[in-house]
Amino acid sequence: MIETLTLEEHQRKVVRVLGLAQVLNGIGVAGTVAAGSLLVSSITKSDGLSGLAQTTSVLGAAVMALPLARLTQRGGRRLALSFGYSMGVIGAGVAIFGGAQRNLFFMLLGAFMVGAASASGYQARFAAIDLSTSENRSKNLSFVVWGSTIGAVAGPNLMEPSGKFAEFLGLPALVGPYLIAAASLLFAVVVIQLFLKPDPYLTANRAADGISQRKHDSTRTTLSHIRKYPKALFAIAAVATGHLAMVSIMVMTPVHMAHFDITLRIIGFVISIHVLGMYAFSPIVGAISDKIGRIKTIQIGVAILIASALISGLAPDNESFILGIGLFLLGLGWSFTLIAGSTLLSESVSIDMRPSSQGASDLVMNLMGAGGAAVGGVIIGLFSFEILCFATALVVLALGIWSLKLKAN
Repeated sequence: MIETLTLEEHQRKVVRVLGLAQVLNGIGVAGTVAAGSLLVSSITKSDGLSGLAQTTSVLGAAVMALPLARLTQRGGRRLALSFGYSMGVIGAGVAIFGGAQRNLFFMLLGAFMVGAASASGYQARFAAIDLSTSENRSKNLSFVVWGSTIGAVAGPNLMEPSGKFAEFLGLPALVGPYLIAAASLLFAVVVIQLFLKPDPYLTANRAADGISQRKHDSTRTTLSHIRKYPKALFAIAAVATGHLAMVSIMVMTPVHMAHFDITLRIIGFVISIHVLGMYAFSPIVGAISDKIGRIKTIQIGVAILIASALISGLAPDNESFILGIGLFLLGLGWSFTLIAGSTLLSESVSIDMRPSSQGASDLVMNLMGAGGAAVGGVIIGLFSFEILCFATALVVLALGIWSLKLKAN
């Protein structure tokens, strides 16, 4: 049995290492979002197909969620995270080849593989709480989520210098962010391999029962296990619903603003404010979750998301300031549901089932995000941005009602 003090010291090291890896992952992935869309548009000569890169990347993250969870069960977090980041490195190389050759297949294949790095980034937040106690579990998870802030801000701002470097190498400027992705994700692999020792998941298993469990759970077994725990099922729904609300409104906001000739600079500023809400206050959200409990924190997130949807939907067409407030709250509400929901899931299932349950959660979350973007486009095309916001508020309200029933029971 490892002494409690040693576990505490190990946990602090784990959070620092994962935070650094998350910064590197964020820098790599965030810069490819805009570059991927522009590359697809350039290759296909169609703005309507530009969203294929991001959709493919999200699907890549969804597809990799369960395999990474199974790798965790077999060999621990180091194996799973390193594999996901390494797939991202290879994917960045494939995307560079596709962009240079103007080959859409290889471009999208690369974007799909970069999605594996995103999946590792999502699962890194769970690795942060393998050795945590109930008193600091959300706080530790939130610090790793917060690491995404740096990447989300720095990544897109490296587009111009990385583009110039790509041109220096004789490559198209738009593959520059993928050069950054390949380098930063490679550094993330090195950080995980060198410093995430001993493995937090395997250590937690040994601390729990004296042996390291490496069983393989099928998807059916995982879902059957989750259904036995109402709080675990609710936790997955909270994470997925928050993500659905965030993606569906966020993705359609630039389209809505562009209809009223709002400049790209203002649109970019509103989205930046949204990203600030998503990540910047994560440690505060984590502290709140540890203090008042997971379900109450999710309920706060529900209230914020509903307020966000109503403010965004009711904002006058040319009032970017009010829309910015709505988008900031959208990101903040997402942070509440993600952090508290992820923590609730991890502490509601047995430790040997955590990786597979966490993988199932990320799978559902990413599929809901992809579906939200697709359905959001249909709603705004057939009806309006306002209807999309109000429909989203109703979905989030259903989650809130569920939380009241769960608490009553």
